[in-house]
Amino acid sequence: MKWEGHRQSERIEDLRGGGGRPRVGGRGLGLGGIVIALLAAWIFGVNPMTVLGLMGGGGAPGAQSEPGRPLAAQTESERFVATVLADTEDVWAAYFKTRQPAVGYAPPTLALFREPVQTACGRGEAAMGPFYCPGDEKVYLDLGFFETLQSRLGAPGDFAQAYVIAHEVGHHLQQRLGISAKVQQARQRVSEAQGNQLSVRLELQADCLAGVWAHHSQQGKGWLEQGDVEEALNAASRIGDDVLQKAARGVVVPESFTHGSAAQRQRWFRAGLQQGALAACDTFAARTL
Repeated sequence: MKWEGHRQSERIEDLRGGGGRPRVGGRGLGLGGIVIALLAAWIFGVNPMTVLGLMGGGGAPGAQSEPGRPLAAQTESERFVATVLADTEDVWAAYFKTRQPAVGYAPPTLALFREPVQTACGRGEAAMGPFYCPGDEKVYLDLGFFETLQSRLGAPGDFAQAYVIAHEVGHHLQQRLGISAKVQQARQRVSEAQGNQLSVRLELQADCLAGVWAHHSQQGKGWLEQGDVEEALNAASRIGDDVLQKAARGVVVPESFTHGSAAQRQRWFRAGLQQGALAACDTFAARTL
């Protein structure tokens, strides 16, 4: 991915105390702990979004997110994140201007953190992996997750990382379009298993929206290189619920899925990538996922 030299977003807050390069994990929580927590979240039916109260758009009444300082991107990882975020801003602003001008696009802020942080959706920790909080319209990211993605989850590559960012921005789109609120309301009226299915459809739609971004990003910049798309598809596969469940306890329990299987996540990212339109991402109307 030829990302160097492109515009960097200014909508990044640095919540990491002490400055310098981020270290993996928080107090006493190393890389292995992050992986265990991720597996617990994805495997045992505990959606990180549900834990933080994200789908409802907030945590405790009056909760406020921690203020951050503007990021002066210096490390390669910081510059990469700022560049990818900027491109999501450009792509979605142009998309809504030409296709849905009445809606418009207000981009999210991305907050870099490593210690536990207070968000408008509750307490956020690096162990939850990247997440989006609709209460403050921020994407939260510990850069150490990219090392986890490569070394422990088997998904290396810069475009795999870009896919992760684009997926979380996809949740911001769902929030702006009112989709997340409707899903949360529906979850309150159904069983846990049915609620998990709604969560799966929400997550797969975010995967598809990441694919739509990649479609238009490539058209505009032509910065993808051979193997980049495969990196994203591999990442989507590696964090499929079935793959994580099989690796952790040797069995797969579909009714506990909250993000979708490897095949489903690949399918919906590819659908967005190939068609480049929001209409391709209606996972809620799809008979089969």
